[in-house]
Amino acid sequence: MIRRGGLALVGAFALSACVGGVAPPPRPGGAQPPRGGEAPVRQPTPATPLPPVAQATLPGANSAATAGLARGPDIATLPITRDGAARALSAFKLSCPSLVRRADSSGLTSGADWQPACSAAAATAPGDAQAFFTRWFETVQVGDGRAFATGYYIPEIAGSPNYRDGYAPIYARPDDLVDVDLGLFSADLKGKSIRGRVDGTKFVPYYDRAAIEQGALRGKARVLGYAVDPVEFFFLQVQGSGLVRMPDGDVLRIGYDSQNGRDYTGIGSLMRQRGLLGPNQLSMQGMVTWLRANPEQGRAIMRENKSFVFFRVLDGPPVGALGLAVTGGATVAADPRFIPLGAPVFLSMDRTDATGLWVAQDTGGAIKGANRFDTFWGAGDEARAIAGGMSARGTAFLLLPVGTLDRVRGGAPSGRSAARR
Repeated sequence: MIRRGGLALVGAFALSACVGGVAPPPRPGGAQPPRGGEAPVRQPTPATPLPPVAQATLPGANSAATAGLARGPDIATLPITRDGAARALSAFKLSCPSLVRRADSSGLTSGADWQPACSAAAATAPGDAQAFFTRWFETVQVGDGRAFATGYYIPEIAGSPNYRDGYAPIYARPDDLVDVDLGLFSADLKGKSIRGRVDGTKFVPYYDRAAIEQGALRGKARVLGYAVDPVEFFFLQVQGSGLVRMPDGDVLRIGYDSQNGRDYTGIGSLMRQRGLLGPNQLSMQGMVTWLRANPEQGRAIMRENKSFVFFRVLDGPPVGALGLAVTGGATVAADPRFIPLGAPVFLSMDRTDATGLWVAQDTGGAIKGANRFDTFWGAGDEARAIAGGMSARGTAFLLLPVGTLDRVRGGAPSGRSAARR
C-alpha cells in the first residue's frame, strides 16, 4: 500500500526521455500551481456485513498464529461475484510463485501448503473461479475479525523537468541513506531493521520531512523531476507511486524506492482532531482543498508526517510488496504478520464496493494489525474517487488451503492440505 513501502513499481527507463528540455507549465494568474480535476468522492452503496465469529482473542498478539483463529463460513455461502472471483483468481495465479517459496511470517502456512491450490489454479479458467475457491480453500477468522479498510490508487500530478519557486523536488534514494538489519547484531532483533545516516562516528535518524523540504538533500540525492503542486506530491508520496505529467504530455512514471525511516503519521486524523475539516470534508479530496486554501498552516501539518518517500523511474506496471503486478479491484494491502502475502481474503463490509474477494499482494506503513486492509483501485479519476473516500468497516475472513486450520490447531506438520471432494 505503497503507504508507504507499498506499490514498489519495478523497472526503469532513461530519465532524459521524460524530463529533459521541456519548459515548465505556467501558473494560472502567476499564483497557484495547476491542479488536476478533483474527482468527487464516490458515494458508497451501503451493505450489511456478515457478523464475525465470536471467539476469545489475545490482546497484543504479534502474529495470526497467536491472535486467535476461528473457522469461518463455508465459501459457497459467501456473496462472491463471478467477475470478482475471476479477478481474484488472476491475482492469485500471479502470487503463487511467491507463496510456494517465501517464508510466511503469519505462522500459519508453509510453501508446501499452497502448492496443491497453486497447481490447480494454473489449470483453472476464469469462468470456473468461483468453483476453484470453493473447492480448494476454507475461511478462517483471525482475531476478532472486525475489519477496517481504506483505499489507494495511482495518482497523476502535474510536473516539470525544471524548478520554479514553490515546486517540490522528486528525489531518488539519497546516497547517504543506510539500511541496518538489526538481526545481524542480536537474535532478539531478528526481522527488525532501521534506516538512518552516519554522522561522524554516530548512526543517527535520517532527515525528516521538514529538513528535506528545507534543502537537507542538496548534493545527496538525484532529482528525478519536480511536482508543480506540493500538496498533490504529498498525497502521491502517501500512495507510494504515481504518474507525473510533463508540459509536453510525456509522463514520468515513478515508484517507491525507499523511505527515510521516520514513522508515518496520517494527517487526516490530526486535521479532524483539530476541527479543521467539516462533516463534508472527511476525505482525501476534502483534505486537499483545505491544505491548498491554507498553505502556511497546511505546510506545517504536512510536516508533522515526518516520513518522506524516495522514488525511482519506472517503465513497468505497478507492483506490490511481492514484486508482482497489482490489480485494481483485486489487490489489497495487509499486515503480513497476520495475512500471508499472496493469500485470498474475503471482506464483508458496510459498503458494496469494498465487499468481495481480494488477494493480499501489498503492504503499507499504516497497514498494521490483524484485520486492517487497504484496497487498491488502479489509476484514473474513477479510482481516485473511490479510493479517496474509502472508509469501510465489517468482517474479514482469510482464505487458507483446506485443512490448514485443523493442522495449526493440532500442531501437525505443514504441507498436508487437500481439496474438498
